[in-house]
Amino acid sequence: MEVMKKQFVLVHGACHGSWCWYKLKPLLEAAGHKVTALDMAASGIDLRKIEELRTLDDYTVPLMEFMECLPQEEKVILVGHSYGGMNLGLAMAKIPTKDLCCCFLDCSYA
Repeated sequence: MEVMKKQFVLVHGACHGSWCWYKLKPLLEAAGHKVTALDMAASGIDLRKIEELRTLDDYTVPLMEFMECLPQEEKVILVGHSYGGMNLGLAMAKIPTKDLCCCFLDCSYA
């Protein structure tokens, strides 16, 4: 039985960057899925300064720009942890016509 390949978009939490998905991303890719781990504004390699961000919309720009580039018919699984859940909620509210599935992870570090 062939597994349907999915498009995953991974959104980090506060004080993190896309690097925090370094374990999950290769596992999903090895299973044949398309995976994009984004850096939100002023996070990771994004060069904006935190002082430039005034709203959640400003912080979420990288996710919204990426979502706009995807084909309308493409199904997307949004995965976020910690504060990244706020970005997922905003994307779901602003793009109601896109076929989205949302997963929020509450990561605890030991």
